[in-house]
Amino acid sequence: MIDQQGLNALIAQEEARFIQTNPRAQALAAQSAQHWHNGVPFHWMLDWGTPFPLVVEQAQGATLTSVDGQQFDDFCLADTGAMFGHSPPAVAAALRHQASRGLGYMLPGEDTLKVGALLSQRFGLPYWQVTTTASEANRAVIRWCRGITGRRKILIFNGCYHGAVDDVFVDLQDGAPRLRPSLIGQVADPRQDTVVIEFNDLPALQAALHTGDIACVLAEPVMTNVGMVLPDPGYWAAASAMIRAAETLLIFDETHCISSGPSGESGRIGIAPDLFVIGKAIAGGVPAAAYGFSADVAAAMDRVQRDRPPGHSGIGTTLSANALAMAAMRAILEQVITPENYAQMLPLADRLVAGLREVIAHHGLDWHVAHVGARVEFICTPRPPRNGTEARAAMQGQLEHVIHLYLINRGLLLAPFHNMALISPATTAAQVDRLIAGVEGLAATLSGI
Repeated sequence: MIDQQGLNALIAQEEARFIQTNPRAQALAAQSAQHWHNGVPFHWMLDWGTPFPLVVEQAQGATLTSVDGQQFDDFCLADTGAMFGHSPPAVAAALRHQASRGLGYMLPGEDTLKVGALLSQRFGLPYWQVTTTASEANRAVIRWCRGITGRRKILIFNGCYHGAVDDVFVDLQDGAPRLRPSLIGQVADPRQDTVVIEFNDLPALQAALHTGDIACVLAEPVMTNVGMVLPDPGYWAAASAMIRAAETLLIFDETHCISSGPSGESGRIGIAPDLFVIGKAIAGGVPAAAYGFSADVAAAMDRVQRDRPPGHSGIGTTLSANALAMAAMRAILEQVITPENYAQMLPLADRLVAGLREVIAHHGLDWHVAHVGARVEFICTPRPPRNGTEARAAMQGQLEHVIHLYLINRGLLLAPFHNMALISPATTAAQVDRLIAGVEGLAATLSGI
């Protein structure tokens, strides 16, 4: 147990240190508040646990430099958007080349053919479409699944996050579905058409599918947005068999699970979904996402469209598959998301996991470390959670607040959501060791209060 009074004092001490070392960022934050709501162009820029946001001068590889001249070892990497490093040289070169040749024209270019083939080779599904965000891709696949099956309902897992998709903002509380508090201004009640169950609960999945009205199951193969929740051994083999027996479509959202390897977590475990969503990192930070689907799904999509006028699916935006995004995706797929880069990333992730576990054991902390490939997280509870309810119960807001603030003040950036660190091809062993040392200093400090 950590003394609450001591924890409050540590937060105040670290906030004072942050203010003292970031005067330029503080001044810019005050100026920005004149025109940006709460001083930032998007609200999650306030979620870092600091009195005001850091302001970035530049970022390269796995290093970020602030306007106050501080350098940070960046393990957040834009919460996966820059998972392969900031401005990978291949992507930067592709963007420079494309910038003078047109940014978007609602027509395919030569990159289009290459990107389609690369996506199919990498993720094993023959047909693809491109969107601007993973949120948009998830909305699209949900609608396609409803159109194909003629069923209204979708199934999700408690604690999931699939972007800004209203249908999935449903949680379980005491076994009953409830609207997520962050669902603002929604008129229709998603609970009418969204079924939510706990992850790793095969009987609950079987019972939900038995009704025969579930169009699709939308899931991350490893839950990563409520902390990290790993599947039980054999869970997805059994679950996917149940889903197919119910003639329900399986969607894997691997926007985060691309950390597992070049083909994502589904490629690693050998479970083929009907539809597959990938976003954020797929264009190196340029807004882009894609969804792939099987030949059977493609044929069903054609049947749905057969009696409709052209262009009336209501799926997609004008900027989808723009030329700049396609150039970036081609560069990432050809030169960055490679087995060679994962061969560098995964051992460094193992090094971080081993170091964090040693720190936790040395200080007798009731914490544990979870990881999925190049994604590593230390969680302030002794046992790994098996579902969203257990994961939420393990969260300790003030403790996570001081963890992030303490590490930022020592030049170390974790993702602002949970205690998550990403290893990129540009990350070095020295950076990993500095993070381990930072957590060691944090643990010693917490042990003393």
